[in-house]
Amino acid sequence: MKEKVEAALKKIRPMLQADGGDIELVDVSKDGVVKVKLTGACGCCPMSQMTLKNAVEQKLKKEVPGIKTVIAA
Repeated sequence: MKEKVEAALKKIRPMLQADGGDIELVDVSKDGVVKVKLTGACGCCPMSQMTLKNAVEQKLKKEVPGIKTVIAA
Protein backbone atom coordinates (compact mmCIF):
# COMPACT_ATOMS: atom_id res chain seq x y z
CA MET A 1 0.00 0.00 0.00
CA LYS A 2 2.88 2.35 0.74
CA GLU A 3 4.05 2.26 -2.88
CA LYS A 4 0.55 3.17 -4.10
CA VAL A 5 0.40 6.09 -1.67
CA GLU A 6 3.81 7.34 -2.88
CA ALA A 7 2.61 7.13 -6.49
CA ALA A 8 -0.53 9.12 -5.64
CA LEU A 9 1.51 11.74 -3.77
CA LYS A 10 3.65 12.22 -6.90
CA LYS A 11 0.48 13.35 -8.67
CA ILE A 12 -0.40 15.78 -5.86
CA ARG A 13 3.11 17.16 -5.36
CA PRO A 14 3.15 19.56 -8.39
CA MET A 15 0.06 21.37 -7.06
CA LEU A 16 1.75 21.92 -3.69
CA GLN A 17 5.09 22.86 -5.25
CA ALA A 18 3.37 25.51 -7.38
CA ASP A 19 2.58 27.33 -4.12
CA GLY A 20 6.06 26.86 -2.65
CA GLY A 21 5.29 23.77 -0.58
CA ASP A 22 5.74 20.03 -0.69
CA ILE A 23 4.64 16.84 1.04
CA GLU A 24 6.56 13.96 2.60
CA LEU A 25 5.16 10.54 3.41
CA VAL A 26 5.88 9.62 7.02
CA ASP A 27 3.95 6.37 7.49
CA VAL A 28 1.11 4.21 6.22
CA SER A 29 -0.51 2.04 8.88
CA LYS A 30 -2.15 -1.30 8.21
CA ASP A 31 -5.52 0.14 9.21
CA GLY A 32 -5.41 2.78 6.45
CA VAL A 33 -4.08 5.84 8.27
CA VAL A 34 -1.59 7.85 6.24
CA LYS A 35 0.76 10.23 8.06
CA VAL A 36 2.30 13.00 5.99
CA LYS A 37 4.34 16.11 6.64
CA LEU A 38 3.60 19.29 4.73
CA THR A 39 6.80 21.24 4.15
CA GLY A 40 7.88 24.58 2.73
CA ALA A 41 5.12 27.16 2.44
CA CYS A 42 2.52 24.46 3.14
CA GLY A 43 4.08 23.67 6.51
CA CYS A 44 3.17 27.04 8.00
CA CYS A 45 0.13 27.95 5.92
CA PRO A 46 -3.08 28.59 7.88
CA MET A 47 -4.97 26.67 5.17
CA SER A 48 -2.78 23.55 5.46
CA GLN A 49 -5.42 21.47 7.28
CA MET A 50 -7.95 22.25 4.57
CA THR A 51 -5.41 21.32 1.91
CA LEU A 52 -4.67 18.11 3.76
CA LYS A 53 -8.31 17.05 4.02
CA ASN A 54 -9.84 18.50 0.85
CA ALA A 55 -7.02 17.83 -1.59
CA VAL A 56 -4.56 15.25 -0.29
CA GLU A 57 -6.96 12.96 1.59
CA GLN A 58 -9.58 12.98 -1.16
CA LYS A 59 -7.01 12.17 -3.85
CA LEU A 60 -5.44 9.38 -1.81
CA LYS A 61 -8.81 7.81 -0.99
CA LYS A 62 -9.71 7.87 -4.68
CA GLU A 63 -6.37 6.45 -5.84
CA VAL A 64 -5.62 3.91 -3.08
CA PRO A 65 -8.34 1.59 -1.83
CA GLY A 66 -8.21 1.07 1.92
CA ILE A 67 -7.13 4.58 2.93
CA LYS A 68 -9.30 5.73 5.85
CA THR A 69 -7.77 9.09 6.74
CA VAL A 70 -4.74 11.32 6.24
CA ILE A 71 -3.20 13.10 9.20
CA ALA A 72 -0.32 15.51 9.69
CA ALA A 73 2.69 14.05 11.44
